[in-house]
Amino acid sequence: MIQEKLFEYQDLRYREFNSKLIPNIDEKTMIGVRIPDIRKIEKSLNIEEKEKFLLELPHKYFEENMLHGIIISNMKDYDKVILNLEEFLPYVDNWAVCDIISPKIFKKNREKAIVNILSWVKHDNTYICRFGIGMIMQLYLEDEYFKKSYLDIIAEIKTGEYYINMMRAWLFQVALVKQWKEAIVYIEKELLDKFTHNKTISKSCESYRIDKGKKEYLKTLRRK
Repeated sequence: MIQEKLFEYQDLRYREFNSKLIPNIDEKTMIGVRIPDIRKIEKSLNIEEKEKFLLELPHKYFEENMLHGIIISNMKDYDKVILNLEEFLPYVDNWAVCDIISPKIFKKNREKAIVNILSWVKHDNTYICRFGIGMIMQLYLEDEYFKKSYLDIIAEIKTGEYYINMMRAWLFQVALVKQWKEAIVYIEKELLDKFTHNKTISKSCESYRIDKGKKEYLKTLRRK
């Protein structure tokens, strides 16, 4: 039934476009549904339909995984969110599904959530690790929740995985916006690998939240 609903919103041109953004996913596993339409479907489902769908792992289509991530993100029971994440995250195999998952309930449970989040950051699965880094970026860079140790943990990750290092760079770019004095040290002292270091600078120079003077300074810190 849910597959049928997804196919009702199919856009083949969008599928072709989206498949180019997510090259590691077989286009045949994509239906071609835009995110706003997937969110419409999520809102149309009742609790029983959602619970049944969450048990149907693994899914066949990319959009089913996107819907799965959105359902988890909107769940209001913290313990159920953790349980469903532990079951679903091993099936996440691309950046788009990984990044759509953002449990709203974590904002009210930061002290509890950080334990699980740090375990995900240290995971050897690419997208579980990326998800953990993304949660640090979203939830723990504001003054009230920030700890320098979180930056240390992300900086110390040693991997050649592109999608992990891109998320690390994104986190440090946001850190430069919200915690400049702490974050700039990692660039000045070259505490990140070269790729993440330079990508952080590139992302920062593209950001409208970093002023021109800081951008010019960051450009002088590029590594060759």
